[in-house]
Amino acid sequence: MANHLYDTLFAPHDSSDAPFFYCPGQSTLTYRGFLARAAQFAAAFVDMGLLPGDRVAAQIDKSTDAVAVYVACVRAGLIFLPLNVGYTPTEVSYFLNDSGAKVFLCPDTAQAALSAVAAATDAQLVTLNRDGTGEFADRARTMESVPPVANRGPDDLAAFLYTSGTTGRSKGAMLSHKNLLSNAVLLAKEWHFEPRDVLLHALPIFHTHGLFVAINTAATVGSALIFHEKFDSDALIGDMPQATVMMGVPTFYSRLLDNPDFTSDVSRNMRLFISGSAPMLPETHRQFAKRTGHRILERYGMTETNMSTSNPYNGERKIGTVGPALPGVELKITDPKTGAALPLGDIGVIEVRGDNVFQGYWQMPEKTAAELRADGFFITGDLGHMDADGYVTIVGRDKDLIISGGYNVYPKEVESLIDAQPDVLESAVIGVPDSDLGEVPLALIVAREGITLDLAGLAEAIGSGLARFKQPRQFLQIPALPRNAMGKVQKNVLRDNYARLAETVS
Repeated sequence: MANHLYDTLFAPHDSSDAPFFYCPGQSTLTYRGFLARAAQFAAAFVDMGLLPGDRVAAQIDKSTDAVAVYVACVRAGLIFLPLNVGYTPTEVSYFLNDSGAKVFLCPDTAQAALSAVAAATDAQLVTLNRDGTGEFADRARTMESVPPVANRGPDDLAAFLYTSGTTGRSKGAMLSHKNLLSNAVLLAKEWHFEPRDVLLHALPIFHTHGLFVAINTAATVGSALIFHEKFDSDALIGDMPQATVMMGVPTFYSRLLDNPDFTSDVSRNMRLFISGSAPMLPETHRQFAKRTGHRILERYGMTETNMSTSNPYNGERKIGTVGPALPGVELKITDPKTGAALPLGDIGVIEVRGDNVFQGYWQMPEKTAAELRADGFFITGDLGHMDADGYVTIVGRDKDLIISGGYNVYPKEVESLIDAQPDVLESAVIGVPDSDLGEVPLALIVAREGITLDLAGLAEAIGSGLARFKQPRQFLQIPALPRNAMGKVQKNVLRDNYARLAETVS
């Protein structure tokens, strides 16, 4: 029977003794051994009464078994729902109820807190721990035979990934076998993956970056992964000489640069550093190239689209851009009010279309219709512009746009000027309410270590480069910017925390 995703990514490696996972402190796991484990898990799901199309939710610690749960779902035709390990029981309750998950996996340590949640949604709760123990693991070991791979076509669903829900209820993005497979095959080709590659992996696996981009792309060609439970600069530096590729978020690279043991010699065997999930500061690019001789490759994607653009493997990697659209992906910049395509250089909403684009939001037809056009273009909500070479620059989220006195203020433009100042590490510009202008920009700035900023001097330094309506009405130095698990600055949190300043901003 044909299974669109499994047959291409995993079935060719069923009998391979090539390494798949190098786990520090543990024995190497081959493709053969891993896929045998995934087959046992698939058998356990079937034994629990699950049928193709049923949902499996998992809030479990990062491990090879956690990846095996995903692959088992693909093999059995189930829809996999990975959940952020930081979610509270109340948040988990929403996801289980909304998705209609039939099975929910969690560690032993969370069972007491989550058993009532699972019971209230009629989900079967079984435990799975990082060390390979737990009720589900025990059940899988008793399976004497494994069922055949489930028949799944390109348009059958493989996963639900829930968005962060910063502007309302979290939405379950429905990703099909075609969505995941097309992107993995494309990225493996564009980023020149080969079986000899070893991917240094320290990302979480409840997100498209760490799970689908990293693991699917490696599996496409039979590459191996050095699999770290979390980011630790010392640990990554120790393993980097044995790796050839690394995927990370900007925070990974800035923290590596902060470590004096990170040298050009450490990265001598590396051929590619990839960054995404959040914008990287130009200074990080420059420092990294100076330290290592490597140019970081930035790319752009999101939960609903997988990867849509990438700076080229060979060719110019333009700092501050996320590169042109990937082959087979159509991208345009549109007027947020009319949807009409805009000329090169104009700022508008990024829209994308291709096999990478999701199928819609689970049980939210109105939201799907509002964000996924009838012609297949997805309205990303990201603002950007495109140059004559097709390279895309992202200037922020549509919801982060500041409209002050009727004029548009794009936070990224202001942040770039602030970040270029000598004593500034990074910044975030948000809109706060104003009785006269509706809202005005507020600059929140993180200084380099040990520095107390001259905020008045900073305001003067950037003022000459900005129209008056774009200039922040107040500058504040703060210890750090709040970020989510993937390193994105949480501007919704900043707006909530600093809205009270509206009365003092003039």
